[in-house]
Amino acid sequence: MKTRLSCGLWIAVATVSIATAAVDLPDPGVRAPAVAGRFYEEDAARLRAGVEALLRDAIPARGGEPIGLLAPHAGYVFSGQLAADAWRQVQDRDVDVVVILGTNHTVAPFRGAAVFTGQGLRTPLGTVPVDRGLAARVVEASGGLIAANADAHRREHSIEVQLPFLQAALPGARVLPLVVGTTDPETCRRLGEVLADALRDCRPVIVASSDLCHYPDAATAVAVDSEVLAAAASLAPAELVRTVTAAERRRLPGLDTCACGEGALLVMLHAARGLGANHATVLDRVHSGDTALGEPGRVVGYGALVASRAEDPGSDTTAIEPPPPADPDRPLDAGEQTSLLGFARRTVAQYLTTGTAPLARGLAPRLGAQQGAFVTLHDERGRLRGCIGHLAEDRPLGVVVGAMAIQAAVGDRRFTPVDAAELAGLRVEISVLSPLEQVSGPGDVRVGTDGVMIRKDGRQAVFLPQVAVEQGWDRDTLLAELCRKAGLPRDAWRRPGCEFLTFQAQVFGEDSRR
Repeated sequence: MKTRLSCGLWIAVATVSIATAAVDLPDPGVRAPAVAGRFYEEDAARLRAGVEALLRDAIPARGGEPIGLLAPHAGYVFSGQLAADAWRQVQDRDVDVVVILGTNHTVAPFRGAAVFTGQGLRTPLGTVPVDRGLAARVVEASGGLIAANADAHRREHSIEVQLPFLQAALPGARVLPLVVGTTDPETCRRLGEVLADALRDCRPVIVASSDLCHYPDAATAVAVDSEVLAAAASLAPAELVRTVTAAERRRLPGLDTCACGEGALLVMLHAARGLGANHATVLDRVHSGDTALGEPGRVVGYGALVASRAEDPGSDTTAIEPPPPADPDRPLDAGEQTSLLGFARRTVAQYLTTGTAPLARGLAPRLGAQQGAFVTLHDERGRLRGCIGHLAEDRPLGVVVGAMAIQAAVGDRRFTPVDAAELAGLRVEISVLSPLEQVSGPGDVRVGTDGVMIRKDGRQAVFLPQVAVEQGWDRDTLLAELCRKAGLPRDAWRRPGCEFLTFQAQVFGEDSRR
């Protein structure tokens, strides 16, 4: 066994300032994908399978006629499920054109918005046609606020990552791609009014492509993102500006921005209101630390929201239900074990076949308790294929198991990564851990009952309780093997300065649940 590998958080955001002239592509021009293979899968079959899996798991459509969406734009393994939540609200509806409001990450700041007027935007799933007539009309009506500028689109990811969802949810729809270059409230108001006027005679959806807070810890992200989403759900752009400004003035540790697409979100709110939106629902809110490859110490926030025209708008502006308290001291019952094993298997299968991963939501409340866990994978012949664990009690159990399932499959350096062809023969085992407790010495270690961590001279290693039983070790052999694993002399456990920590585990596997 081995302790958790360090999995660095990859934040799919880049900011580069480049002075460029506004140059349009020759007609007809098709923008090539710039971030395929980085933010999402380059292989068409894997990409389609991943998007379809995320849409299947997405929050079902809410009531009313959807007009505006907020969808995040990070890598799919981090924010793909939240993007799918947003796009599910318009899936298979009669939509003529999708306006995607992107965020400028790649060129020097500019006033207004940059429209792409080429023939289309290509992804591995094909080319989405640009509504060039609509593009010409908004340029003409904007009084110079909207201008053709292919350079602002050439390397920009915030529009591109939305396109595969558009292709899966609304096949055949045209797109109007606009990169918003400002957060100035008055300019955003005017842009929203231009869009609303131009869209009155068609069936549109307006998508604001924006992540939320950048780089605080998880607790700060939850607080700030909840405030920002509540402000957006009020459909009052001025309230959103006030909320973002107030949060940023607090100078919270690590907080770089509250919404990297604030301008896009403001334009969407103005345009949606102009087209009759009178109700908004926050579909969900997560941060990168809630995902299988994230870390809770430094996160990026993601939200999904739908603005609708509803006959009875009511007062409910959120679909998020706070989880009930969970008791980490209660052992998992048979149903919870089965659910957790199924989630671990589904996570590995989805990651290996599509490069995406499900969120740990919809699980039993007990699986939301913050608790450590190991995931162990054996092949069809019973041989170990990977075992990775997380000992800290800093994340919900379901999140930990999903993360460790992926790491056990592809991150255990003792083995080659698991291949998708092996999935049918894999056996999943989960060890749910009690808190670590330091004991006075090796004599306090109970073989077969305790998992053990040894620490000495900056080195450490851990074995689960079942290892000694499986290997037929006594206490001395167990501790000697633990020292060897830590890179210490085999008798280091007998020397001064060696620390011993123990824990217990509830161990269950698929064989015991079948």
